[in-house]
Amino acid sequence: MVAYIIVALIAYLIGSINFSIIISKRMAGFDVREKGSGNAGTTNMLRSVGKEAALITLVSDILKGIVAIVVAIIIGAIWQDLDRALLVQLAALLVVIGHTFPVFFQFKGGKGVATSLGVLLMINWKIGLICLVFALVLIALTRMVSLGSVGAAILYPILVLFIDTNFTVSEGTGYFVFSVLLALIVAFNHRTNIKRMLEGKENKISFKKS
Repeated sequence: MVAYIIVALIAYLIGSINFSIIISKRMAGFDVREKGSGNAGTTNMLRSVGKEAALITLVSDILKGIVAIVVAIIIGAIWQDLDRALLVQLAALLVVIGHTFPVFFQFKGGKGVATSLGVLLMINWKIGLICLVFALVLIALTRMVSLGSVGAAILYPILVLFIDTNFTVSEGTGYFVFSVLLALIVAFNHRTNIKRMLEGKENKISFKKS
């Protein structure tokens, strides 16, 4: 039990390190949550700070998911008689929750998409890449990042049902339950975006050079 608590706590704290807030303050002199959509994520960084800051944020958030899973794998290797799949799944969920509700930033963070991508690439890179490509296609067609994010989240558990796993922690019924939970977290974080999409009022990004 101690090992599971340690993994969950470490993953949550890793997720709570919100790079968009840190980078926006250093590069632009303001908290990105005070601008644009108010979200502490890559898209709002792109709109409010710029491409360089957005790229750094994206890579950093993806790495958070990767590091959290690596920590879980290492602890699973050190401790004996542990459910390694459960360790990894706990780390995955808690790092995304930490990103969404960061203890270091008044529990107001981002939506967890990039961090979820990092998690997916570690657990099953095939599914992770398919979800990434699917999201990018939706974004290119609609110019709505939120639609691509929610679409990929919904696709994730569907792919789990049909694609053979390539990593021992992503096998069995428990993995499908985990995939549904992760998808629900991402969808919940986009609830205001979903409402705006249904109303035809969702913000769109521009691919034109400014």
